[in-house]
Amino acid sequence: METFFDIQQRAAKRKGGKAALASIVHKPLTTKQLLKVSDDEWLEEFTRKIFQSGFYWSVIDKKWPGFREVFWDFNIKKLLMMPPEMLEEKSSDERIVRNYNKVKTVPANASMIHFAAKDEGKPFHQLVAEWPTDDIIGLWAWLKKHGARLGGNTGPYTLRQLGKDTFLLSRDVEAYLRANEIIDGGLQTKKSLKAAQAFFNQMHEESGLSLQEISQTISYSVGDNVV
Repeated sequence: METFFDIQQRAAKRKGGKAALASIVHKPLTTKQLLKVSDDEWLEEFTRKIFQSGFYWSVIDKKWPGFREVFWDFNIKKLLMMPPEMLEEKSSDERIVRNYNKVKTVPANASMIHFAAKDEGKPFHQLVAEWPTDDIIGLWAWLKKHGARLGGNTGPYTLRQLGKDTFLLSRDVEAYLRANEIIDGGLQTKKSLKAAQAFFNQMHEESGLSLQEISQTISYSVGDNVV
């Protein structure tokens, strides 16, 4: 198996040198910084990623001010008080993408976030901030189990977007893991996820870099070389 140094050297060569690579590889937020991300912000980003799935992201981004109006700036306390009949009304509002099944995830995930404090003994944003990155797939599984439509890439991409350190099983990362026989079979099986986590943990021990930096570097070392 390649060392992380080998991967990094290839990525640097493909992207125009070490300085060029460093400029496009980014660090996640620190635990202290993550603790400042509110539960409402987490709900908003989960919702954005759920609606972006299967749509052009630009369409969702253009409508996002409307989403914020319809869902009261994703204020969890207000959303939990919303009567069920109002949900159908909101799902037909022209200010958003009208998809009832996805609209249903808003109060469902608001409930998940709200009750995390009771179920886990700490607020949701603290749960995420303090979750150990050497078991980030455990957080993925928690979101999939307790949330609505947060399995697959939706949960991990939301974590990455708001600054939680995580690797992503993007097309390029998956291709690398398969080419190097780190995973086989289904990408989302427990076996594959554990193998991917073990690989990234090893790369972290070698390099001292975050999972995010390692994941990005792997992506830049393979696949289409767009500079």
